[in-house]
Amino acid sequence: EPLVESGGGFVQAGGSLRLSCSVSGLTFRNYAMAWFRQAPGQDRDCVAAASGLGRSTYYLESVKSRFTISRDNDKNTVYLQMNDLKPEDTAVYYCAAARPGKGVPTTHFGYDFWGQGTQVTVSS
Repeated sequence: EPLVESGGGFVQAGGSLRLSCSVSGLTFRNYAMAWFRQAPGQDRDCVAAASGLGRSTYYLESVKSRFTISRDNDKNTVYLQMNDLKPEDTAVYYCAAARPGKGVPTTHFGYDFWGQGTQVTVSS
């Protein structure tokens, strides 16, 4: 698997989690990376995205100031730091990579490679 997520789990409201996505088999710095989430019966939404060098980022409005996407191009890893978690953040979180030349897509149509997903559950 080229993308492998880790770091999900169960946390109480107000808590924090950090998701990691390790990437292999791709020239990591050339790929925009993103985190998506999908709750049961809901669309898969882009939570955060970052360009290859991390200079351009995107955040879903509801997570701004709480979530931070970062990437370590030496370790081929992208992270999602999630603070002040809320029950509505409960979902399966997916890491995704977009082929070069696409900018920083903000919908799932723009991404070419996906991780298997990791569950995040926030209790009230």
